[in-house]
Amino acid sequence: MNDSRPPAIRGRAPAPRPGDLRAGDADRERVTAVLADALADGRLDQVEYEERLEALYRSRTLGELAALTTDLLPPEEQPLRTDVRPVTAFFGSEKREGRWVVPNRFTATAICSNVTLDLCEALLQSSHVTLQVTVIGGTLTLVVPEGVRIEMPASAVMGGKKNQVRPSPDGPLIEITGLVSMGTIVAKPPKRPRRSWFRR
Repeated sequence: MNDSRPPAIRGRAPAPRPGDLRAGDADRERVTAVLADALADGRLDQVEYEERLEALYRSRTLGELAALTTDLLPPEEQPLRTDVRPVTAFFGSEKREGRWVVPNRFTATAICSNVTLDLCEALLQSSHVTLQVTVIGGTLTLVVPEGVRIEMPASAVMGGKKNQVRPSPDGPLIEITGLVSMGTIVAKPPKRPRRSWFRR
């Protein structure tokens, strides 16, 4: 059977599924905090808490950790988000933040709305993420940590594209494609914490 893919892609291993990515200590700490809160307010009894804590220490992937809190919090408040759905907002506002997996292809829509995608604590599924956007009469804001590259080949029809992220030639790439009409896409770094006048 002939492989019709380009040569550069044939030898490339497929990107792991979001839930198959390896978990880190910070991910376990997030889940531990949710379990402790559930024990404190009675959503878990002592036996259930200890069982889940044991499962937490055995867990190796984000998917295994995420399964421990699915019945404790609504989807938008989960400490880890591996089942990532497109962000869509019509005449309102939406924000995705915290520890979430950004798939290698992701979709965001803002129709007369403001959508914010905060990537400061996010985990990129691959080193090249394609963000397909539709922004009409709204604003899409990407908050990007240091070391991530941004490219914006998206078409702009009476719309604007602002890339305020410092270029990083060796970092992962987020490529923003799609359409911006009578709206704006803004990619910017996170705000720096304010310096106290009382500190030297």
